[in-house]
Amino acid sequence: MMKEDEVPELLERLEQGPVICAEGYLFELERRGYLQAGGFVPEVVLDHPEKVAELHREFVHAGSDVVEAFTYYAHREKLRLIGKEELLERINRQALQIAAEVASESGALLAGNICNTNVYSGVESDATVRAMFEEQVAWAAEAGVDFVIAETLSWLGEALVATEVIKATGLPAVVTLTPHKDPDMREGVPPAEACKRLEAAGADVVGLNCSRGPRTMLPLLAEIRTAVSVPVAALPVPYRTTEAQPSFQSLEDPEWEGLPEGRPFPTALDPFTCNRYEIAEFARAALGLGVNYLGVCCGAAPHHIRAMAEALGRTPPASRYTADMSKHAYLGTDPTLRAENMDYADRL
Repeated sequence: MMKEDEVPELLERLEQGPVICAEGYLFELERRGYLQAGGFVPEVVLDHPEKVAELHREFVHAGSDVVEAFTYYAHREKLRLIGKEELLERINRQALQIAAEVASESGALLAGNICNTNVYSGVESDATVRAMFEEQVAWAAEAGVDFVIAETLSWLGEALVATEVIKATGLPAVVTLTPHKDPDMREGVPPAEACKRLEAAGADVVGLNCSRGPRTMLPLLAEIRTAVSVPVAALPVPYRTTEAQPSFQSLEDPEWEGLPEGRPFPTALDPFTCNRYEIAEFARAALGLGVNYLGVCCGAAPHHIRAMAEALGRTPPASRYTADMSKHAYLGTDPTLRAENMDYADRL
């Protein structure tokens, strides 16, 4: 527990400049074959803890300032659906331990995590949701996290409960809302107003994560930055959402009809993936708005995080391998390259 007059390290870092937090563990570990889409329960922290640690390290190597414990969807409702509620505490504590080890060895901040419960329906469900958050936040606090992230919340009421639970521990609260096709919260409250209420409730950082890609998240961020005085967070999904299809759940692929669920989300989003340069452009644009807690959510890979870090003027360890085409046999510029290959470049 922090002393009353102690400034949390997260807030100190945000005063000095941007903080990058890599997210997207669900999608990346599903792509690697260690987690099932649909249920999305992070049993991988028990089955293959080395893979979770590996991804933590890759994100830090790429430029993330934060190691976020993979406790997303590790709550009672998700585990109830697969008949494994008895694993709740074990999964949470294991995920926190894995993250803590990587944070300690790398000097990164350690974050706990809670998320949408899928049982919130209004004030009548406050007590149920509060109990779910309290057990997860308590385990995070015991693990010595630097702060707790409450994310992917589309109900303002649920976000307010999460904020209260986190702040009761004395830890900083990063609370990010998720605007879907309709950007308003499910109560009908616009994101900027919702973030204003979260700030009033004590949230230390407010903003948006998930669902919307860079193009359709940026306009909402501008409104939020104007509405609040605390640091603002922005963690889009790395997909090319549009005004007509503003969330990645709403994307449609006219080039392929054989989609198992009838739409690309969540396992056929590949054609819509943002390249690294688009993520770098988003980082610069968001920073220009005054947003300084940055990251990428579902679909993120280490090269996206490296691009974001480099866009902020950083050179993380992964920058040693940033693309340099000068010595490419056909497309390079090095004067010692073979002319016969370069002459053939237009025919590739």
